[in-house]
Amino acid sequence: MVFSSNPLSLSVPEPAFESWLRDTGYLEVLDHRTSSAAAVSPAPSSSGSGLLSRLLTFLSLFTLNPFAKLTADDFAGDTPSWSRSFFAFSHSYSFPSSPSQARLRLQENVKRYARNYAYLFILFFACTLYKMPVALVGLILCLALWDFFKFCSHRWGLEQYPLTRQCLVRVAQCATAVILIFSNVQMALFCAICVSYAGVILHAAFRKLTPVKQPSVGRGR
Repeated sequence: MVFSSNPLSLSVPEPAFESWLRDTGYLEVLDHRTSSAAAVSPAPSSSGSGLLSRLLTFLSLFTLNPFAKLTADDFAGDTPSWSRSFFAFSHSYSFPSSPSQARLRLQENVKRYARNYAYLFILFFACTLYKMPVALVGLILCLALWDFFKFCSHRWGLEQYPLTRQCLVRVAQCATAVILIFSNVQMALFCAICVSYAGVILHAAFRKLTPVKQPSVGRGR
């Protein structure tokens, strides 16, 4: 037993309890105990009910908010190893036994692998632009338009004429919107977001929680 019984029957709010588990490195213990309890529980009366339970758990993944506990600090750390931490091995994955376990894995893994997911989104967006060359050309034209506007602004000293500069900014914004719409850049972005969101949901929910800091080899022996 990791946690001893509480003789005073004190209650702790769930967010504070999960925060304490995360700070002390026990979230993976809670995840392992939940999976173990589901494995030793009595089998359902029929295979249909077990399949229905898994289906409901899977569908519940798309009702959860994976970014509920994500903060800007989660992007400030080092990127976890792609081979050892992010992908790992096949035994590092399992079907969540309940919606609560899926929520625990989803929110915690998104915090741990936030930088990995961000890089994957950039990769998916780049692949989408590669498959949609018109959108790529439109995006390049927009960047070139604003770079040209910046060059002309410094060249002609438009800072001294704020009204003229504001009018040119509005014209550039309208031209950018027209280019983005006709080149389907928004569709490329939408496809990249959908694929990235599905990848985050599936990976974070099926990836088992592992200790953030691996214990030393000689400890406990």
